[in-house]
Amino acid sequence: MNTETLRGLAHLARLEFDPAREQQMLADLNGILDWVAQLEKVNTDGVAPLVHLSHEINVLRPDEARNTVSRQEALRNAPRHDSDYFRVPKVLD
Repeated sequence: MNTETLRGLAHLARLEFDPAREQQMLADLNGILDWVAQLEKVNTDGVAPLVHLSHEINVLRPDEARNTVSRQEALRNAPRHDSDYFRVPKVLD
């Protein structure tokens, strides 16, 4: 990785950074790329891909339809409403 490539990546990512820190950014990026190169050398034959971090299953409560707030209570805090509905600005023509 060189300075020109770093500037090109910064442009594509719409990033701006202090030119005085350019060499530090370049060193950091090269360090990351070296680390990835080391990971590519690891033998992963016979290792199943990780799909989930744990074998735990989400325990969720069953859905129950119920009214927790009445229509009048909900409309009471609305800035604009009519008898049954919230009034919102028009979005589509």
